[in-house]
Amino acid sequence: MLVPFQNLPDSSRVWIYQANRSFSDQELQEITSKLENFVEQWTAHGANLNASFEIRYNRFIIIALDQEMNAATGCSIDASVNFIQQLEKEYDVDLLDKMNVSYKQGDFVAYKSLTDFRKMAKDRAVSPKTIVFNNLVNNKAEYLEDWEVPASESWHKRFLN
Repeated sequence: MLVPFQNLPDSSRVWIYQANRSFSDQELQEITSKLENFVEQWTAHGANLNASFEIRYNRFIIIALDQEMNAATGCSIDASVNFIQQLEKEYDVDLLDKMNVSYKQGDFVAYKSLTDFRKMAKDRAVSPKTIVFNNLVNNKAEYLEDWEVPASESWHKRFLN
C-alpha cells in the first residue's frame, strides 16, 4: 500500500538504486507512475506492505518499507528487484551495479566506477570533504542522516589518504 514517504517510521527499511545517468523529465514521469503502481500492489505472502518511494537528483530511486506492519519476505524482495530490472531494460539504465560511486561536484551529481573514484582520491581530485552518497544505509533514519555525507564520514574514506 502506497503511503506518503514522510509518514513512514524512521525504522523503515530502505533500498537505494543509483542510476548511471540522470533521468529525463519524461522518464521521471513514467518511472514515478510505474513506482506508484508497483508499491501500491506490493505484497508479502498476500499481505499489504506499507511502502513508499522517492526519486532524488533525477537519478536515485529510494524504496522504503515499514516493516513494523509487515516485513519484507524473500518473494517480496525478489519482486522489487525484478521491478528494478524491468526499469533497467526499459530505460537502458544501470540501477543495480554497486561497484560505482556517486558524489557531488557543486550542484552536479557525478557518477564514477569505484576504480576511477579510487584513482581520483589518490590524485586528490576528491577530498575528505567531498559529499558522497552512502547507498549502504539500511533504514529511513540512516537515509535521512547518513546518505549524503562527507567522504571522511562514509565507507569511501578508505580511499582517501
